[in-house]
Amino acid sequence: MRAASAFNRQQTIEELQQTSYDLLVIGGGITGVGIALDAVTRGLSVALVEMQDFAAGTSSRSTKLVHGGLRYLKQFEIKEVAELGKERAIVYENGPHVTTPVWMLLPFHKGGTFGKFSTNIGLRLYDFLADVKKSERRYMLNASQTLAKEPLVKKADLKGGGVYVEYRTDDARLTIEVAKTAVEKGATLINYTKATGFLYNEQGKINGIEAQDVLNNQSFNIRATKVINAAGPWVDDVRSIEGKTTGKHLILSKGVHLVFDESVFPLKQAIYFDTPDGRMVFAIPRNGKTYVGTTDTFYKGDPKEMEITKEDRTYILDAIHYMFPDVNITERQIESSWAGVRPLIHEEGKDPSEISRHDEVWESETGLITIAGGKLTGYRKMAEGVINRIASSYNRTLAPCQTKQLKISGGDIGGSQNLEKFIDMKVAEGVKHGLTEKEARHLAHHYGANVNRVFAYLAEAPSNLPAGLYAQLQYGLAYEFVQHPNDFFIRRTSDLFFNIQEVIEYKEVILQLMSQQLQWTDNQKALYTEQLELEITRATTAK
Repeated sequence: MRAASAFNRQQTIEELQQTSYDLLVIGGGITGVGIALDAVTRGLSVALVEMQDFAAGTSSRSTKLVHGGLRYLKQFEIKEVAELGKERAIVYENGPHVTTPVWMLLPFHKGGTFGKFSTNIGLRLYDFLADVKKSERRYMLNASQTLAKEPLVKKADLKGGGVYVEYRTDDARLTIEVAKTAVEKGATLINYTKATGFLYNEQGKINGIEAQDVLNNQSFNIRATKVINAAGPWVDDVRSIEGKTTGKHLILSKGVHLVFDESVFPLKQAIYFDTPDGRMVFAIPRNGKTYVGTTDTFYKGDPKEMEITKEDRTYILDAIHYMFPDVNITERQIESSWAGVRPLIHEEGKDPSEISRHDEVWESETGLITIAGGKLTGYRKMAEGVINRIASSYNRTLAPCQTKQLKISGGDIGGSQNLEKFIDMKVAEGVKHGLTEKEARHLAHHYGANVNRVFAYLAEAPSNLPAGLYAQLQYGLAYEFVQHPNDFFIRRTSDLFFNIQEVIEYKEVILQLMSQQLQWTDNQKALYTEQLELEITRATTAK
């Protein structure tokens, strides 16, 4: 079985140069890796390049929910709700270790966006459209029951609440697990490799790219019958390689989330609530933290350089004070934060929250296929659709889509109904290895069926680093493409968002280990250290 190892990078580059692929995907977010997995399991030879790290853009900076699109009922996007609801269940069954059902409370107040009738009807319709299983269907609460569920909710004018199920996920880990599965099935994926130009055949059609290894500036060509642009917020940048883009284009919407320790924001129940300006915001407890978001404002500029502003922070803090008036938090108690963009297809005259999240696919005169828009929840269906579209390009019949019942890496634990039994078993094993129960439970949830490979590194841990953190690093280097400290701290562990004190405490040790194992030059180590410090600053301050 092929492994997504950081140590195989040069071998991967040589393979990319020497092979002519059926399909080349540009972009390693959830959309791109989903396309790679769908294509390789249908019998296509597949390559994928990502100019940063996998999930470095939108796919690591969402609200971290695989949700069924309840908010789209307000916009009467019935088809969207129906499809996302069904896809949500598929994502969960194929990767239950990275997707967790959580009951979500939607409180309603006198004069608010929702009332008892509209909430009841909306959630009932949602259950029907999304084909929600019986054990997860909505139920309604009166005011006292709502406060019993979550005492921090605003008591004044409270009328009641609706409760329904959403699916919490780690968006970056979901992306990495899908990417690893594509590699295991035979696809060739590489991060930190940028498409800088296109190659053309005699008919003027694109048949590959000029690529650059961002880590060492090595340039090389990759040949492919078809090229798909799935670069998320950067799809227009990829299109512009050919010159000026016309027709459809993206508009970016910025979303910010703030993280608090449960000691200052002791939320026990996930909440979806309306704000005074009519928007909806999530407040979600997660592993001893509470995170709240998101904002929704147009953004111009490179998402790689995006900063959180004081206005972003104030908006979310005001929303918290509005719905949770007894939670007296201030900016000083923000532990971490993240900002991301939603790549939306431009619709003239609409505010960010009004623009549809649907995906679209189009093709240039030179044959470049571009896919844009869409939601994390619908990544599998989007991939199926785009591969169906290009299937006729090949002189053979492709296999039908295989991903509906394909377990992603780490997901083969005997079905979602077996998750808690599996976790308990792995916790017992982890404790025998010297971990605390909490540490072992975290690793079992984080890595699923792959956790034994993580456990195998525990005995090697140095004395100046927690054994679990060391094991995660070694597993990340050997099996998860880790090349950069930000890959590890942001997208493989989420520690920079949800355990930032550990990042600050152990960053020097991690940097030293990575430098030794990946044989960084002094200049590389200095650069990567600076880039890690920048991300810590971005997560803890506002402009």
